[in-house]
Amino acid sequence: MVSNILIHREFMNAFPAKFIIERGQVRTENSNKPHGVGLINPATFSPFPKNPVIARFFREIGRADELGSGVRKLMKYGKSYGGSDPELIEGDVFRMIVKYPDSQIYEEAPELRPASEAPVTPEVTPEVRKMLSIMIGEMTRGEIQEKLGLRDEKHFRENYQQVGVKLSLIEMTIPDKPRSSKQKYRLTDVGKRLLESMQK
Repeated sequence: MVSNILIHREFMNAFPAKFIIERGQVRTENSNKPHGVGLINPATFSPFPKNPVIARFFREIGRADELGSGVRKLMKYGKSYGGSDPELIEGDVFRMIVKYPDSQIYEEAPELRPASEAPVTPEVTPEVRKMLSIMIGEMTRGEIQEKLGLRDEKHFRENYQQVGVKLSLIEMTIPDKPRSSKQKYRLTDVGKRLLESMQK
C-alpha cells in the first residue's frame, strides 16, 4: 500500500497522501490522475503506468514487480488475512481499504484467532529460537547463515529456514518467487511476539 502511494501519486497535486490505521482496517488516500471512476474490478482492470520512472526504481530495489502486480497481490492476500476483498476506488483521490483482524474480537473469542496468530507451541526448536534472536529487518539467507556461524546450506535450510517458515515465525519478502536472487527473510508478527517473550 505504501509503495502504491509513492509509485502512483500525482506529485503536482498538494493533496497530502494519507495512510490511516483504524480499528479493523487500514486505508489510504492519495492524489491521482484517474483513468476511470469508481471501484476497481481486478478481473477487468487495465494497469496504467502513472509514474514509470519511479515504478522502475522500485522494481530495481525489489519493492515492486511488474505493472499491476500490486492489485493482484492485494486481492490474493487481503481476503485471506482480513476476511474480505480489499477495495480500490479510482477518482481524483485514489482510495484503498484493506481489512485486518480486530484484535479485540480474538481476545474475547480465542477460538476465532487466525492460525498465523495462534500461540507459539513448544515445537519451536532451540535452533529456530537462535535464528530469531539474530534477525534484524530483512536479511538474505547468506546473511542469516553468517550471523549464525553456519556453513552448511542444507543444514540451515532444513533445521532453521524451513522450520521457521512452516511455523509462520519468518516469511519471505518475495513469496511468489521463492528462488529469486533478491529473496530475503524477515520476522512475522508471530515471530516478533515470540522474540519479545524470549527477551523478558
